[in-house]
Amino acid sequence: MASRLELQKKLEELLGSIHVYYQPPENLKMEYPAIRYSLSRIESNYANDAKYSNFKRYEVIVIDRLPDNKVIEKILELPFSSLDRHYTSDNLNHDAIILYF
Repeated sequence: MASRLELQKKLEELLGSIHVYYQPPENLKMEYPAIRYSLSRIESNYANDAKYSNFKRYEVIVIDRLPDNKVIEKILELPFSSLDRHYTSDNLNHDAIILYF
């Protein structure tokens, strides 16, 4: 299983900038386009009454003034990723992607 810092590096590479934020505080002023992500759950698999694997699930949100950021397609090319929803808030487009990493 890859580490969260490896995910950070991968998202920065895909975005082409360092505007990738892991669980940022409310008072942080983000620069756009940006990616905000957080751990949403850890799913475990069991067999023979024992846990044998954990999968970390992240919610990755691409935030941009433009509705069609190319990084969305790049993230969706990663294994175990899917688009969850699109919404607009504060005149910014948000695309939420579920990613197991």
